[in-house]
Amino acid sequence: MNTIAARIYDYLKAFPPFNVLNRKQLMAISEAVDVIYLEHQQYLFEIGQPVVNHFYVVRDGAIGLFRANDTLVDECDEGDIFGLRALLRKGDYKLNSKAIEESIVYSISSELLETYITTNTKASQFLMASFASNTKAKNADDDDFMEALNRSSEYTYLQTADYSKNPVTCTLDTTVKEAANIMTIKHVGSIVIVNDGKPIGIITDKDLRTKIATGTKTISDNVSSIMSSPVITYPETITVAEAQIAMLKHRITHLCITKDGTNQSALTGILSEHDIIVLRENNASALIKEIKRSHSAEQLKGIRQRTEQLLKRYLGQDIPIDFMSRLISAINDAITQRIIGLAIAKMKKKPPVKFAWLAIGSQGRQEQLLMTDQDNALVFEDVPETDYDSTKSYFLELSNYINNDLETVGFELCPAQMMSNNPKWCNSVSEWSQQFKRWITTPDQDNLMLCTIFFDYEHVYGDKALVHQLSEHIFEHIEAHDIFLTYLGRNALQNPPPLSFFRQFLVEADGEHKDQFDIKARAMMPLVDAARLLILSHNIKSVNNTLERYEKLIELEPQNKDTYSFCMEAYKNLLRFRTKQGLANNDSGRFIDLESLSKGNRLRLKRSFKAVKAVQELIKTRFKLSQLL
Repeated sequence: MNTIAARIYDYLKAFPPFNVLNRKQLMAISEAVDVIYLEHQQYLFEIGQPVVNHFYVVRDGAIGLFRANDTLVDECDEGDIFGLRALLRKGDYKLNSKAIEESIVYSISSELLETYITTNTKASQFLMASFASNTKAKNADDDDFMEALNRSSEYTYLQTADYSKNPVTCTLDTTVKEAANIMTIKHVGSIVIVNDGKPIGIITDKDLRTKIATGTKTISDNVSSIMSSPVITYPETITVAEAQIAMLKHRITHLCITKDGTNQSALTGILSEHDIIVLRENNASALIKEIKRSHSAEQLKGIRQRTEQLLKRYLGQDIPIDFMSRLISAINDAITQRIIGLAIAKMKKKPPVKFAWLAIGSQGRQEQLLMTDQDNALVFEDVPETDYDSTKSYFLELSNYINNDLETVGFELCPAQMMSNNPKWCNSVSEWSQQFKRWITTPDQDNLMLCTIFFDYEHVYGDKALVHQLSEHIFEHIEAHDIFLTYLGRNALQNPPPLSFFRQFLVEADGEHKDQFDIKARAMMPLVDAARLLILSHNIKSVNNTLERYEKLIELEPQNKDTYSFCMEAYKNLLRFRTKQGLANNDSGRFIDLESLSKGNRLRLKRSFKAVKAVQELIKTRFKLSQLL
């Protein structure tokens, strides 16, 4: 074996995408690699030069990619790939490539790329995902290619749902008896009520049982008396993943498929829960049904433990992490809803007024994949001052049952007491409003921390109107105190990219986790904080999930699409990595022993840190924070 090729082989095999190639493929590449030595400040290629038939991997040192005005666009160090976009785009180079320290670079030809890498599914997927996330230097003429690349790399394995193309329908003047006869003859469990071919309602077997068999309505009534309306509609391109989420979210078993995905276009199909189970062989729906039938926190604990097995299976199948997080969050919500129902049954009387239960923190963002500690709050409607103490006492007692049962399931009690059984986290709408006003008008470190936690909230149980009222009050206070967002912006920059001057990971200096890397505080939370701050600056109330926030920001700020897309890919990678670590070590996955990581995993983490740097630079500029830091 050629000695130089053997050294190249040993180096490349530790880094993606080379680590997924077989020995024969990687050796063929290693034997054909050109080794380039660059002095400090020496150029590898320059703007306007014809693109050569190669891309590059940094072996030692660091390579900077610069615009014409010498602005640094990206810094590539050991194991980083660059020059791929130019190779695929052809034409001339759009950036300067210059060694920012003495460097060694491996040059790999496009023939090797096409022969050994793009033909390997896993290697190709990594390159596409890497190419899609590293968009800071993207040119306008790359838009269509990038969009197609993003779709192919992320969603090819999400199967389009195979729905019934011949939905059984009837009109509004049909009687229940006639509709039931049609369902019986057609051997179906649902019938869609249409008007001019557009779906306006649906009847299922359950409606016949609960509304006709019980005597609530009669079979001679028109279908409009028992139909569910409006219907939940999706386009013909709906995936199995989207269908599962929709059914869990809306607690339904049938979706109407229409031409454009709305109820204002023609009905083209019907998709049932049974179809999903057959297609996916997934037991998430079965878990939800078991949750609804459970009668104790101990039973729910067993179901939640089985959910972890489902999560492990999803990770093994490379299901998108954003789908996994929403599905697991839906299961967590269902568990919480059942626990609240059981807790109310334990109370001596029913709730005295309307209330709502809120998940906050990671579950509020629908990102709580692992069994971390619980963060929650309760809001109840305003009552006369004479009734306030007794009303609050009732909900504190109820909350105590709920928090303790959630602990039994496996969600540890919050060490900081950010739970609804704490009087500070169990308030009326007005009291919550006043508390937020204090936090916003006095934005010290503690109040900023409380705000950031509470801004990520999701309605789980109870009256949604109360949550809407609360949101309105919160945003009124923010609008009245513009300086608050500046303080929030400064807070979002407290954790800079977690690499030292020498590009080493910043680890914990002392304490229980000494020499371990805190992936939550140092890598994930900066991206979470940035998304929250930026979406709040647009006065958006209804988007709490980090990835969805970045998606919305791309829509609102197309000029910053590259940065936000980069953040999305980084956050997905970090969330997946933390989940894998947590499942492997049976903990929260927060603290990582870097010595246990492969070079490839270290590289993936370091690439994610570049997104932190990019979005924090945007925040510094947006909120004029450079002079305040």
